[in-house]
Amino acid sequence: MFVTPAYAQAAGGGAAAFTSFVPLILIFAIMYFLLIRPQQKKLKEHRAMVEAVRRGDEVVTSGGLIGKVTKVKDNGELEVEIADGVRVRVLRHTISQVVSKTEPAATTG
Repeated sequence: MFVTPAYAQAAGGGAAAFTSFVPLILIFAIMYFLLIRPQQKKLKEHRAMVEAVRRGDEVVTSGGLIGKVTKVKDNGELEVEIADGVRVRVLRHTISQVVSKTEPAATTG
């Protein structure tokens, strides 16, 4: 009875359905390149930095403690000296920054 011409025009619009998804695809692509990809790159760099920590490096923990690494343990822990004679155990992944790196010792052979 009250059929409008809009219902008749909507049938058979397969190409129109695809074009309505194009803005969503573009938004996802922009979000990927502006947010997701840089975050993954930053995470990868942090992981490499934490794996390269060795004895003698001066580090900053995520809690804000600054100290020198005195011992590197195998189970993901580091022993960090934060003052003379004061040593704390911290997890590797809590290191937020390496302030100064030490040079590896020369091997005499």
